[in-house]
Amino acid sequence: MSSVIETPEHKALRAAVAALGRKYGREYLARVAREGGHPDELWADAAALGYLGVNLPEQYGGGGGGIAGLSIVLEELGAAGCPLLMMVVSPAICGTVISRFGTGDQKQAWLPGLADGSLTMAFGITEPDAGSNSHRITTTARRDGDAWVLTGRKVFISGVDIADATLIVGRTEDARSGRLKPCLFIVPRETPGFSRSLIEMELQAAEKQWELTLDEVRLPADALVGDEDAGLLQLFAGLNPERIMTAAFAIGMGRHALAKAVDYATTRQVWKDPIGAHQAIAHPLAAAHIELELARLMMQKAAALYDAGDDAGAGEAANMAKYAAAEACVRAVDQSVHTLGGNGLTREYGLASLITASRVARIAPVSREMILNFISHQTLGLPKSY
Repeated sequence: MSSVIETPEHKALRAAVAALGRKYGREYLARVAREGGHPDELWADAAALGYLGVNLPEQYGGGGGGIAGLSIVLEELGAAGCPLLMMVVSPAICGTVISRFGTGDQKQAWLPGLADGSLTMAFGITEPDAGSNSHRITTTARRDGDAWVLTGRKVFISGVDIADATLIVGRTEDARSGRLKPCLFIVPRETPGFSRSLIEMELQAAEKQWELTLDEVRLPADALVGDEDAGLLQLFAGLNPERIMTAAFAIGMGRHALAKAVDYATTRQVWKDPIGAHQAIAHPLAAAHIELELARLMMQKAAALYDAGDDAGAGEAANMAKYAAAEACVRAVDQSVHTLGGNGLTREYGLASLITASRVARIAPVSREMILNFISHQTLGLPKSY
């Protein structure tokens, strides 16, 4: 089945998740964030319905639906105003990496819990001095007998305070070449030497951002995920779903804002007709809808390629989808706020906080400029400047 036409199962999933989203909505998530809590009730309900692990293998309690299914869940929750950011990192990145490359013991220890929501895992790649350049990661892992010892720092790591463990990207020394190569390690939250400090953000979100310090963190041999010599392959196996899920996050947010604006433009009457009858209001909203739909098509293509095992094709499409969705989301939010005028900046309508939130997808997990670099080098064959 072409990714352009959703299967009946996907349509049914979309409708069911939308119904769950309407039960909670934007005000629920905003209240949780204001109170400094976490969306535990929504997380538990989504887990009970099997939505959190829809992408994970059925033999470990998942739905076997791949990233295509999981992206639908996040998009529809976002369209209802209550996206779960930890879905991006826990089942999508960490669950995918462990299911594809983990040992039998690692799969048994983590996948059932990630699938039913009873366990969560954060993902630690970004560093203070590396930014979007994963080749400059300085967190190192050295062997000490049968153990591993990790040292380094990470920043802007979501949900570490509630995650049972963090999948840390470190670098080990290649015995043959002496060069550093990426490897992934499971670090439980309370491991000695593994500490965190809160990063104060202007974002209104339940999921907090943290700086991590790994000070001679000692891990057993089985903390290493997969093959030590295949770390780069394993890393990108997690980063492609991250980009697809970020696209879903952005598309959902853009749809939520647009729906608010369309409702307002349909009912708000200043002269003799609702303001939505005027083309200066209607056309920008129509254009925003088109851009969101186009971004979703690319997201569906990326998910279909990834689920089919085409990592190279999925890499290009996932980056394009993330770029397109982020741009569409920012423009949809901006136009929606503008449509409401002064009301767009009030707490009552809940759109103003999206002005900041919508920019997240332009910046994280990789900036739009780095995506343009990827496309210009990998797709167009243009030379590098770095």
